[in-house]
This record gives sequence, structure tokens and C-alpha cells, in this order.
Amino acid sequence: MGNLSNCDCCSNYIFDEDYECYTCMVNLDEDEMEKFITNAFRECPYYQPDDEYKIVRRQM
Repeated sequence: MGNLSNCDCCSNYIFDEDYECYTCMVNLDEDEMEKFITNAFRECPYYQPDDEYKIVRRQM
């Protein structure tokens, strides 16, 4: 699994307290949802690195 498909470090992969699990917050179409569920995304076009210090660096 390449860097661009690692949901665990993507800022779009958020813990949903209602369902008590992690989910992708991007509005995926049917084909993309199938790839997400089957873990077949090789290079996710929506991948955003989860960089919690990004805002701090901008303020400096």
C-alpha cells in the first residue's frame, strides 16, 4: 500500500462518534466507495496528509 492510499494518516479519515468507527469524510461516488470499502484505492485523489502543525507554521 503506497503513501497516497494510507487512510490512517489522511486528514479526511475522521472518527465518527455516532458509528464509533473511522470513516472517510469525502463524498465518494459509487465506484470510489467500492474501492474504499475493499481497500483497493492505490492512489487516492483526495488524500490530504494529517499535519496538525500546518496551521501553526502558517501563523509564524
